[in-house]
Amino acid sequence: MISLNIMGKSAKDASRILAKTNTNTKNKTLISIGNLLIENKNLIIKENFKDIESAKKNNLADSLIDRLTLTEERINSMSKGVIEIADSNDPIGEGTEIFKRPNGLEIRKVKVPIGVIGMIYESRPNVTIDAAALALKSGNSIILRGGKEALNTNICLAKIVTMALKENSLPKGSVQLIDDPDRKYFNELITLNDYVDVIIPRGGKGLKKAIIEGATIPVIETGAGVCHVFVDESADFEMAKNIIINAKVQRPGVCNAIETLLIHKDIANYFLPVIYCEFKNNNVEMHLCEKCHEIVGNGIPSTEEDWGMEYLGLEISVKIVSNIDEAIDHIYKYGTKHSESIVTNSYNNSRKFQDEVDASSVYVNASTRFTDGSEFGFGAEIGISTQKLHARGPMGLNALTTTKYLINGNGQIR
Repeated sequence: MISLNIMGKSAKDASRILAKTNTNTKNKTLISIGNLLIENKNLIIKENFKDIESAKKNNLADSLIDRLTLTEERINSMSKGVIEIADSNDPIGEGTEIFKRPNGLEIRKVKVPIGVIGMIYESRPNVTIDAAALALKSGNSIILRGGKEALNTNICLAKIVTMALKENSLPKGSVQLIDDPDRKYFNELITLNDYVDVIIPRGGKGLKKAIIEGATIPVIETGAGVCHVFVDESADFEMAKNIIINAKVQRPGVCNAIETLLIHKDIANYFLPVIYCEFKNNNVEMHLCEKCHEIVGNGIPSTEEDWGMEYLGLEISVKIVSNIDEAIDHIYKYGTKHSESIVTNSYNNSRKFQDEVDASSVYVNASTRFTDGSEFGFGAEIGISTQKLHARGPMGLNALTTTKYLINGNGQIR
């Protein structure tokens, strides 16, 4: 029987130690994690295989099984990501502002750890390592609650992290995994106000909705990705085709894959048949607006529901729009403020799109698949924040800090 109160107290006690742990010790711990991942590669794959077999028996979607799967290449990538975090600058203690008041007070604003993070996530066991590594480097302790579909893999990975903590004399409570999938622990974690400072969810709409509605702790919302590419009238067709296929097909089950394609009406007769054939060749099922049907004659008629759909698979909605303003309005109405892209050769349109589209990451002539902590040079991310408070976009080390003012005086009173 798990006691979240005991776990919470252990995490809180550990957070006090981590807050004053020097950078060298934190880095050594991360390097240990990276090395242990490689050394235990076969064991990780063995435990992951159990989860994959169970997922198949439970008829999980192919996209979710892809998220769940850890190959040798992905484990190598996880290890590399941890080492990159170790190589990153330690944000703790970094001064962001220094100023002096007329009364002589010297004020310095510095970055400090948040404290205890509660991380709730689905399917992707690599989050166990990414979240643990980012929390440790930023001086936070973390309580992890992964999905039951990845339970065996997560337990294995958590044990590896615990080994690294022990090797480097850091408290076991620094990183803890709730290894019982019972729903009651989910509900307890999001209301563990005495110990947990913030909840970060990473998963589907249902997970986030349940957390936002039930949590009594501050929540940083992440992940839902109804992402768009808009091809404007000046776009290079070959570039547009390559960007769209990469953004939809390269890994369709992730939140930075596109779910809707918008095409300017002036090029639809020429470009739509091109991309239609590319989608067919890549087994992408298309949900087409009425104007698209008039041009290609095939595909599934789109519905209102399609425009807000996160398919997380080889499906896409396609719509013809009159101009860039209609494209931006569509994104404003149906987007999730994650990642949006325009393909254009117009400087004015590129600036307009980036200025007016409300999302964490707005691209010109590039795939939305780059919205990722590693691709942004953060080593890894704990999630992609789609909210506007504190952190937005891929959340690396800096996003897991808050600030504190240090004030020095010489006897001032008010």
